Amino acid sequence: MCLASVKIDRRRRVSTNILEDQMVIYQHRLCVSFGNIVISTADKAERLIAEAAGYGSQLVVFPEAFVGGYPRGSTFGFGISISITNPKDKGKGEFQKYYAAAIDVPGPEVTRLAAMAGKYKVFLVMGVIEREGYTLYCSVLFFDPLGRYLGKHRKLMPTALERIIWGFGDGSTIPVYDTPLGKIGALICWENKMPLLRTALYGKGIEIYCAPTADSRPVWQASMTHIAMEGGCFVLSANQFCRRQDYPPPSEYAFAGLGEEPSPDTVVCPGGSVIISPSGEVLAGPNYDGEALITADLDMGEIVRAKFDFDVVGHYSRPEVLSLVVDDQPHRPVSFTSAAEKAPAAKSDDTAKP
Repeated sequence: MCLASVKIDRRRRVSTNILEDQMVIYQHRLCVSFGNIVISTADKAERLIAEAAGYGSQLVVFPEAFVGGYPRGSTFGFGISISITNPKDKGKGEFQKYYAAAIDVPGPEVTRLAAMAGKYKVFLVMGVIEREGYTLYCSVLFFDPLGRYLGKHRKLMPTALERIIWGFGDGSTIPVYDTPLGKIGALICWENKMPLLRTALYGKGIEIYCAPTADSRPVWQASMTHIAMEGGCFVLSANQFCRRQDYPPPSEYAFAGLGEEPSPDTVVCPGGSVIISPSGEVLAGPNYDGEALITADLDMGEIVRAKFDFDVVGHYSRPEVLSLVVDDQPHRPVSFTSAAEKAPAAKSDDTAKP
């Protein structure tokens, strides 16, 4: 897993740390064990946050799906032939366990994460698997140093088999938070490849662009460099580092996609966490060597210098030719004319200022 952090002084110079560590994933065991697994994940998160805070960090960024787990290698019973008729299908049982490992937002785990942010006086960006009703979402939660939950971003477009297990976000959860460190926001993994979605963040003035991910391919680094230069922002990409042994054993968890069952020591995600400046300079990383802490000083004045050449939503835009309209309203499948009495109004996490 990867943990990123930032420290800022009045001169707007930021010290950034990224810690890459093994990801804690849900156990593929009896459902009754999942509550303990969430607690164990929270315990590990607190240990890592404390370590980052010990370096003077003020922003801590965890990877995609740190809480709840990224189900790497699992197809949930779906493959070349898809069967939805067997109520005892193994994939449905796997999903039931995965569902049990997710968290409600808000909920007790969110309250605990908020308390951690307050205890260690950090801004916290945490990748989670969110549960709403019977649908799961890959989300990022934001917290401030006062111990407040600020809001969330739900992954707008899950990738490939992720669409089997995760729902789709909407425009109501594409926040950029105006903080003393700078304007902070996040997109998750491959949705960073969506030009219009990135432009929505640029339009909100993002300065510290967090990119929790599960993509460890070398080509990911090119995407992160491009985004830093395109947006004139700092990019902090936090990735996972994990081995096969970090997942349940083969008897309980079929690990697909590698041709044959990997050995316990096989690295199934080598990381690649990186910090990149608005000029495209790699300030730290990418790290593929296992658990590690990488650090960099971020000169926030570099954002202004970078935008002298290229301001994608400013002097380098042509709105009379090309423009973007973002529907930032929540979209719910069922609405009631007497919504106040029959259904709670959906809240938007679109904008916030701590």
